[in-house]
Amino acid sequence: MAIKNVDMYGSSGPASEDPLDGVADVIDRATGAALARLTGGLSPASLGAAFLDWLTHLAISPGRQLQLAAKAERQMLRFLDHACNVAIASAPVKAAIDPLPQDRRFTDPDWQAWPFNLIEQGFLLGQQWCDRSASAVGGVTPRHEDMVRFTMRQLLDVMAPSNFIATNPVVQRRIAATGGQCLIDGAANFVEDLRRTWSYDRPAGADAYRPGVEVAVTPGEVVYRNHLIELIQYSPTTATVRPEPILIVPAWIMKYYILDLSPENSLVRWLVGQGFTVFMISWRNPGREDRDIGFDDYRRLGVMKALDAVTAITGHDTVHAAGYCLGGTLLAITAATMARDGDARLATMTLFAAQTEFSEPGELGLFIDAAQVHFLENMMWAQGYLDSRQMGGAFQMLRSNDLLWSRVIHGYLMGEPVPMNDLMAWNADGTRLPQAMHSQYLRQLFLDDDLAEGRYRVDGKTIALGDIRVPIFAVGTEWDHVAPWRSVFKIHLLTDTEVTFLLTSGGHNAGIVSEPGHPGRHFRIMTHPATRGHLDPEEWQASAREQDGSWWPAWAAWLDERSGQPAPPPGVGKAEAGYAPLGPAPGGYVLSR
Repeated sequence: MAIKNVDMYGSSGPASEDPLDGVADVIDRATGAALARLTGGLSPASLGAAFLDWLTHLAISPGRQLQLAAKAERQMLRFLDHACNVAIASAPVKAAIDPLPQDRRFTDPDWQAWPFNLIEQGFLLGQQWCDRSASAVGGVTPRHEDMVRFTMRQLLDVMAPSNFIATNPVVQRRIAATGGQCLIDGAANFVEDLRRTWSYDRPAGADAYRPGVEVAVTPGEVVYRNHLIELIQYSPTTATVRPEPILIVPAWIMKYYILDLSPENSLVRWLVGQGFTVFMISWRNPGREDRDIGFDDYRRLGVMKALDAVTAITGHDTVHAAGYCLGGTLLAITAATMARDGDARLATMTLFAAQTEFSEPGELGLFIDAAQVHFLENMMWAQGYLDSRQMGGAFQMLRSNDLLWSRVIHGYLMGEPVPMNDLMAWNADGTRLPQAMHSQYLRQLFLDDDLAEGRYRVDGKTIALGDIRVPIFAVGTEWDHVAPWRSVFKIHLLTDTEVTFLLTSGGHNAGIVSEPGHPGRHFRIMTHPATRGHLDPEEWQASAREQDGSWWPAWAAWLDERSGQPAPPPGVGKAEAGYAPLGPAPGGYVLSR
C-alpha cells in the first residue's frame, strides 16, 4: 500500500505532487532569468546579504565606529598638512599618500600641478578610508567583507577624478590641443562601440586579426572531429622530434588560438620549432541545442578521444599533456581518473594557470555563492548557455581601471581609442558554456570543492588527485585575477608526485603568452620532489631565484629531460587508423561565433 504524506494541516497526498510545482518552477526561473539580464548576471541577493552583514555588525560596534571617526580626522589633517605644504613650497613636495603599484591613473606629470595634485591626494586618502571602513568589522564573514570592499572599490572607481573632464588635467590638455575635436571623435567612438555591441559585431580593429589569416596560422591539419572537438596536428618543422607528443587542452571558456596567436608570439609554433609534435584541441562553440552537455562529456569526448587519436597517429604509448585554465582543471580530473583506472598514457602533466582547489579562488570567487549560482542557472535555463558577454562583465570588474575606465578616458574623452592587438582581438572572440556543464562546474568545483576534498565522482566512482604519479609542471602568474597563483600552488598539497612550479610575470593571459624576447618578463622556478616536506607559497617565493626572460625555454627543457631520444617525425594524420586529415588548421570550430 502506498504511503501518503500528511502535512501539518491534515491534507494528504503523494510526496512532491503539488499541482503547482511545475508552474511555480517555471515562474521563478523566468523571473530570475529576466532579473539576471537586467543586472548583468549579478545576484542582488548575494550583494544585499553582504552589505546587510557589514552594516549590522558595524552598527553594533561603537568601538570600530570610534576608530573610523578618528581615522577620518587623521586623514583630513593629513590632507590639510599636505595642502599647506603645497601652497608654501617652491618645489614639488612629498605626497601624503601614494597610489597602489597597479594604479596607473595618476602617473602623468600633469597630476602634480595645482589643483589636480590636491584632487588626486584627496581622492586617494578617501579611497583608503573607505577600504578601511569595510575591513576588520567584528562578526562579518570574510567573504562578505571581501564583497563589500570589492563593491566599494568599484563605486570609487566610477567616481575617480580621472573619469571627468573637470578634474582630469590630461584630458583638459588634450581638449585644448585639439580645439575640442577629441570630444567629437570620442562621441563617434562611443556611438560606433554601442552599434557594435547591439549588433554583436567584433570591436573596431579586431577584424585585422582573423583566425587562419593573421592569427592561428601555424601549419597543420584537423585529424579528428566529433560533436565537441576538432583535433589539430601541427606539421613538423625539424628533421627529428621527441617521440612523446604534446597534447594541449585549452579552456572552452576561450578559443584555443591564444596559444597560437601571431607567428612571433605563438606558443604552438615555438614548440614545433623546438622539435615537438604538437596536437591541439579546438572546442566547438555550443549553442542552445547543447544545453545538456555536462562536464564529463568534455572529458570523454574531449581529452580521452584526443588521447586515443594522438597515440594512434604517433604510435607512441605516452603523451605530454598540457592544460590551460579550465582545460587544466579538466586535465587534472582526467589524469586522476586515468590513474584510478590504470591508464598509463600520460608521461607528464602541465597546468597553465589552472586551479584544482577552489577554496581561495581570488576575486572571481566573489561572484560565486549559492545565490549567485542559482541566479546564473536561471539565466542559463532561459537560453541554454552562458554567453561570453555575460561572463565578460565579471572579468571587466576585476580590472575595471585597465579594461573599462581607461577605455572610457582614452577612447571617449580623448578621442584616442586603445590600438587593437592580437591578444585583445582574441579576447573579443567569445565562446559560450553549456547550461549543464557550467552548473556542474560551479556547484561541484567552486561551491563544494569536491575535487580537492575527494568527493568528485567519474563514472560513479570517486577520484583522487593524490593518485597521480606522473611529474607535474605548474605555471602560475603574478597578477592573475582568475586563478591566483597561491591557489594554483596548492597542487603541491593535493598530489604525491614531483611538482615543478613556475611563477611568471604578467596576468592570466599575458603571463602565459610570454614568448622569448618579450621585454620585461621574468619568472621563478623550483622543483619539489615527492619525498620532500611541504613548502608554503611564501617560503617557495623566497627560495626560488628570479630569472629574467620568457619561461617557455624552461618548460621546454623540463619536457626534454622527460622525453626519449629524437626520432623522425610521425606523419600528419593516419588514414589506416581512422584519422585521415579532414582539412587545414585552424579548422571550422574556431570560426564559430
